[in-house]
Amino acid sequence: MPNLAGRRLSPVDVIKAELGDSSPHKRKLRSDSATRDGSDSSVPSPTQSSRVKWKSPRRCPNDSPKINSPSKDNEKFSRGKVVTSSKSPVKKKLSDSFLDKPIWNPTDVDQLSSVKEALHVSTSPSTVVCRENERTRMLEFCQRCIELETSGSMYVCGCPGTGKSLMMEKVKEALVEWAKEAGLQPPDIVSINCTSLANTSEIFSKILGKSSQQNKSGGSISPLKTLQNNYSQKQHSNGMKMTLIIADELDYLITKDRAVLHDLFLLTTLPFSRCILIGIANAIDLADKFLPKLQSLNCKPMVITFRPYSKDEIIVILRQRLVALPYVVFQPQALELCARRVAAASGDLRKALWVSRSAIEILEAEIRDSVDYLNLSGVDERFGTTLAKQDSTIVRVDHMALALSKAYRSPVVDTIQSLPQHQQIILCSAVKLYRGGKKHTTICELNRSYNDVCKSTLIPPAGIVELSSMCRVLVDQGLLKLGQSREDKLRRVTLNIDEADINFALQGVRFFRNCLQYQ
Repeated sequence: MPNLAGRRLSPVDVIKAELGDSSPHKRKLRSDSATRDGSDSSVPSPTQSSRVKWKSPRRCPNDSPKINSPSKDNEKFSRGKVVTSSKSPVKKKLSDSFLDKPIWNPTDVDQLSSVKEALHVSTSPSTVVCRENERTRMLEFCQRCIELETSGSMYVCGCPGTGKSLMMEKVKEALVEWAKEAGLQPPDIVSINCTSLANTSEIFSKILGKSSQQNKSGGSISPLKTLQNNYSQKQHSNGMKMTLIIADELDYLITKDRAVLHDLFLLTTLPFSRCILIGIANAIDLADKFLPKLQSLNCKPMVITFRPYSKDEIIVILRQRLVALPYVVFQPQALELCARRVAAASGDLRKALWVSRSAIEILEAEIRDSVDYLNLSGVDERFGTTLAKQDSTIVRVDHMALALSKAYRSPVVDTIQSLPQHQQIILCSAVKLYRGGKKHTTICELNRSYNDVCKSTLIPPAGIVELSSMCRVLVDQGLLKLGQSREDKLRRVTLNIDEADINFALQGVRFFRNCLQYQ
């Protein structure tokens, strides 16, 4: 110690003494011992240099290792990929759009009306998303026909609720605007819903009556013959405007001889035809199955297929309808559940809109029942007001699950929802095991998962003998499959139903919803 006491202080040591050296005493002793061992303290060892480079997070709470803190330029991108802390990019995007909005008040009549109107099937959005490719092909086809003054036919097909009719309306509006900007004469547009026709041949009189063409024969010949004459002779077609015929629900024109369908499409093959025909129907194979003669006559229409909406596309469309509202209506997870279930079933957007509105009505009934309960119980009105301001006013996952159960009711879902609680826990435990990548498990492994679920919810578990007996009951109901083994606990257990049915059936219960959260 005398050497330490008699050592001359350097300027750095003087400054440290004035400011107060907060370094631990152990470090001084290590450095001193290193000096006594003959090592030069002025040359830092690798260990010491690393301590100089890396600051202790305890001593510098505001600092963090540079390896975990990318620079501002690289904050958003790392090796060409977006760096996000969320496990699911879709969930991250869903939550980001709702951060700056307050939660809505479903007891406000104006807000409720605005939300329901935004989600109504008849409400036409300003722009149609997720169908850009189809829109481009339809619009370019019509523009080319008008520019070249040539006829043409197109068949638009797809499952119900995939946006065919809505997209046709948008293309029609864009086509008229384009023609005016290009200095061209806009076409006569004849829109016909074939379900409104008294008989199939009436479509030709509708076309003749709504277009600028006239039946100069005074009714002595049929409308079909008039159209054929107008498009067959040059003097009749001179100065005639192009006609865009949109025949929705085209499959209603299918007859035994299919004469009406053939005659309708053959109007576009006449030598001086100025007709653009777009037929819309659900049948994907209508052009090949019901119009085989058209290909031999060089009249096979251009086919555009609208595929069913995917989960991500349904989420985007629902968010687009809600983005103009200045408040939050749905939990992001609730929208994802709706989109996932509808996309798996049919991809019908109209069904997704109906389910969303149904979930809102379920929330309305829940709030109405809670207010009635508070009034009957004589609870202070201020407490009821506070309750209405809480997060219970948002459409949650359980509301959406109940709405989906009404829309997609199935015997399997009914069976699962009617099971006793412990049998439902067994199914829930099996789903959690299979999410780990397993295709099957044993009764012993299922028992461990079952016990973990019971302990997490403070529910007394049944023994392995009772669990094996309950598994046999689930086998009798067609929900599980059991293999053969000498020991009962080693019997192989396999789900006999879709995992999505279990998720769907149990999402409405808070306990199971927490266990079956999407990973």
